[in-house]
Amino acid sequence: MNSPSPSRVLDALRPIIDPDFNKSIVDLGFIKDLTIDGDRVAFSVELTTPACPIKAEFEREARERVLAIDGVAQVQVTMTANTRRAVVSNTDGENILPGVRNTLAVASGKGGVGKSTTALNLALTLSESEARVGILDADVYGPSIPLLTGVSDRPSAEGKRIYPLEKFGLKLMSMGFFLDEGSPVIWRGPMVHGLIRQFLTDVEWGELDYLVIDLPPGTGDAALTLTQQAPLSGAVIVTTANELSLIDARKGLQMFNKVSVPVLGVVENMSYFIPPDLPDRKYYIFGEGGGRRIADELGVPFLGEIPIEPRIVSRGDQGKPIVQSDPDSPAAQIFKEIGGRVARELAIHAAKNPPIADANIRWVGN
Repeated sequence: MNSPSPSRVLDALRPIIDPDFNKSIVDLGFIKDLTIDGDRVAFSVELTTPACPIKAEFEREARERVLAIDGVAQVQVTMTANTRRAVVSNTDGENILPGVRNTLAVASGKGGVGKSTTALNLALTLSESEARVGILDADVYGPSIPLLTGVSDRPSAEGKRIYPLEKFGLKLMSMGFFLDEGSPVIWRGPMVHGLIRQFLTDVEWGELDYLVIDLPPGTGDAALTLTQQAPLSGAVIVTTANELSLIDARKGLQMFNKVSVPVLGVVENMSYFIPPDLPDRKYYIFGEGGGRRIADELGVPFLGEIPIEPRIVSRGDQGKPIVQSDPDSPAAQIFKEIGGRVARELAIHAAKNPPIADANIRWVGN
């Protein structure tokens, strides 16, 4: 029996559609290193992000479709990813983070809505997909990342270069690493501006697929400096469902619009509470559907609802974020779903001109 031709293999894979780009994975250039040796076929599927939530579905369907070709007895599918670079320069045209492919700002219009907890758990979700991830705690006045990660060491420095700390596979940087416990930061705007720029330019971030930036709450000096200085690929707004938080969330969305940073979506935190003894009940303590309403109103995706879960708070206070400490919990699963959606939104914004496949074919036929 003759070996299948490369065109037959590609034609078998062509019906697989990426839902984000609404195109065939063949036409998008996802099929790489296609090798045909007798009745054995091997190829890679190179996705735009390692955090693709339907990676397993792509792998299964690709294997099944190629195995259905006459003359194919064995199929090897390797899933890879090449995270696309979304933004390379800031608003001044500077390329200050050359090794970082995507910078994700996590913001809130006001404090107390769980922004830092959300930022850290999203970073962990991206990291668990084998992406290289760092998190910059840019809340100069109220840094939270040291507590949430259980890290209190001081970063090392060599010359003008500062080396981030590491925990849970993440690279970490925070003003909190340089402060004595309980010491307040009493700085004026120019000092904050200088520190933020230093964190962006002097920290040795290395090669990262994603740098998650935990912005300070509100739209003040520090937040505005970051939106102008950091080469932001996109932003996620965290809010609760009550009207006061929604008013401030609108202001945050408008700030990003003014500096031309795409808002990837809205996350509603502390959305509902499910009593352990009444698992079929949901209580919307802060109101219902507020996050979805503001997303619809402003024309951005609604990324999901995170429940009120006591373990999120208790694990965070212990430096054990829930995605890492309780990965099978309902809250951790929701964080992972939101992380997948965020990665897909970043990939969509980055892929303005998807390459056409050449498939790197090697055919060892009969």
